[in-house]
Amino acid sequence: MKTKAAVIKGINQPWEIEEIDLGDPVAGEVQVRLAASGLCHSDEHLRSGATPLPFYPVLGGHEGAGVVTKVGPGVTNIAEGDHVVLAFIPACGRCRACAKGLQNICDQGAGLLTGQAISDKTYRVGLNGDPVIQMCLLGTFAPYVTVNESSVIKIEDDIPLDKAALLGCGVATGWGSATAIGGTKVGDTVVVIGIGGVGINSVQGAAHAGARFVIAIDPVEFKRQKAKEFGATHTFASIEEAAPVIGEITWGQMADVTIITVGEIHGDMIAPALGVTAKGGQTVVVGMGNATDTQVTLSLFELTLLQKRLQGAIFGGVGPRSQIPKLLELYRNGQLDLDGLVTKTYRLEDINQGYADMHDGKNLRGVILYGDDDY
Repeated sequence: MKTKAAVIKGINQPWEIEEIDLGDPVAGEVQVRLAASGLCHSDEHLRSGATPLPFYPVLGGHEGAGVVTKVGPGVTNIAEGDHVVLAFIPACGRCRACAKGLQNICDQGAGLLTGQAISDKTYRVGLNGDPVIQMCLLGTFAPYVTVNESSVIKIEDDIPLDKAALLGCGVATGWGSATAIGGTKVGDTVVVIGIGGVGINSVQGAAHAGARFVIAIDPVEFKRQKAKEFGATHTFASIEEAAPVIGEITWGQMADVTIITVGEIHGDMIAPALGVTAKGGQTVVVGMGNATDTQVTLSLFELTLLQKRLQGAIFGGVGPRSQIPKLLELYRNGQLDLDGLVTKTYRLEDINQGYADMHDGKNLRGVILYGDDDY
């Protein structure tokens, strides 16, 4: 079928709306009519070149939810008409990582940036006869997607799809970074650096876990104000401003967990984050950096003698098949705020404005809504 889509044709090029060819599902795949797609900062790394790709063009988007319209051969757990969330990390349930309980680093994730479908290593999207890479093998900046069943999580029909879309990346990543891989406990002090679509969920995750102090750090006043609505007890514009207060309110112990959720991380951010982390504490690195950046500044003396931990995290350290249903239950019970995360909605044609608003600090999460005239 043909459908419109937002694609990038080269580094530092704008998003362009094009008519693409979308293949039908083969064995192990489904096609989904999307209701919404989140605008995540990670897709801007495709535009800047910070995330390397074998070629362009690329179809962006990795945070979406919708209704299944077609089912390929061999798919038994998903049927036409099912409501689903697309997870940017596939979870096959059979590889060594999945068998160890590490579905968030499933072996099928190795091909996320190749554009080659998991089922047969070919391409489901084409433009003018040439293959197009689907971001994270999804490509939710189009009203229809054809994806592998490993990337599809069935949900209950009563969940609003425009809110459920956020669970495919930002909510699950931020929440899990505080509660799961971050291990926040009752009475802890948690610092969150960078209050965007991921960081705001680390804030509400830490608050839900019972943290005594939740300290949100972001240079944008609007985001600091929103952080208070989601459970932050203190907000600051910078680590330098926050550090003495963290020391004061914790009697010099500092933060049990520090979470870096900035849109683009650099190596010189690690030392200050470790500096506000307690001895025996943990700094969780969630934000994405440039693939070529290998330089990190930190005190090895402090790392060793104060037994601090520096931990990478993807999808919050939890598999999508367990985390997404759990978070939906919290939403249904009023313990997770999804509605307040959506600052502004856009049409697909306004995607460049949506990302401009993100860079200008106007959004926690912008969301593309697909209307009847998009299909």
